Amino acid sequence: MSVISTAIDPNLLTGIYDDAAVYRLKDDIAIIVTIDYFTPIVKEAYMYGQIAAANALSDVYAMGGRPVLALNVVCFPISVLGLTFLEEVLRGGADKLVEAGVTLAGGHSVIDPQEIKYGLSVVGVVNPNDMLTKGNLKKGDKIILTKALGTGIVNNALKGGLLDEETEKEVTESMALLNMKASRAAVEHGVRACTDVTGFGLAGHLMEMIEASPGMGARIYSDALPLFSRVEEFSKMGLIPPGTRRNRKFRGENVVFKDHVPDWKKWVLFDAQTSGGLLLSVGPEGSDDLLKRLLKDGHARASVIGEVIEDPNGHIEVV
Repeated sequence: MSVISTAIDPNLLTGIYDDAAVYRLKDDIAIIVTIDYFTPIVKEAYMYGQIAAANALSDVYAMGGRPVLALNVVCFPISVLGLTFLEEVLRGGADKLVEAGVTLAGGHSVIDPQEIKYGLSVVGVVNPNDMLTKGNLKKGDKIILTKALGTGIVNNALKGGLLDEETEKEVTESMALLNMKASRAAVEHGVRACTDVTGFGLAGHLMEMIEASPGMGARIYSDALPLFSRVEEFSKMGLIPPGTRRNRKFRGENVVFKDHVPDWKKWVLFDAQTSGGLLLSVGPEGSDDLLKRLLKDGHARASVIGEVIEDPNGHIEVV
């Protein structure tokens, strides 16, 4: 989510393009503040809680920070769902926070007459000198994505009862995977710019990085995009979520596709992701070592998917 401030405060270190608010307390420490929540995207309450927590923590990781404190945010239809369901959601979120080394310190809940919404408000810390932002793309940088694409399309198939258990497990485990180790690797390997790929899709979030880096553009290698199983099949079937369609309508004019790129894959560029991977821009001299580190740290689908270019600037070229 973009952060907009109407006040002039030199200690506010983030602008309109960044993933979370960062406020400097001292020269060597700043706090990161973010909030995120959403409705269920999987059938199992416990995994919904895990995914929602991983997603909320991701904005802190995208800034190169370490989350330290969290508060639950819950909207719950008590007349529709039993309290057992809510208990499992909260247990999933709490377990994910334990994995991340984050303290859960309460939260806030309201009654929602229609459906459950769950997420977290998160506070993190970062040394301002190590902070990652969306800007600062440099010509020749390699673009690395740490998770596969297609959660929106696959979850749409799940809602339609078309998804097999194996693919469901593949996607669910990816969404629940913390971006913690990827963030640490990014900071330690000199990543220039970073964001996480969520609701605006790969194209939307990459365009935010481009807009924060005047004079830069990006070339994406369509054959290098890591995809979940059956994404091609479901995309060809037309199982395109409304959010993905909105993304393409909003950002379509910023993306130039070569003639050989099939239409089903074009949708993947705009697919709205839930708890997606980090999108990293790193100098070409460090990209191989960073990729090896990511693969070693459990990001098995991490891939170099493109490069930063100057022409066409302000656009994404998909080849």
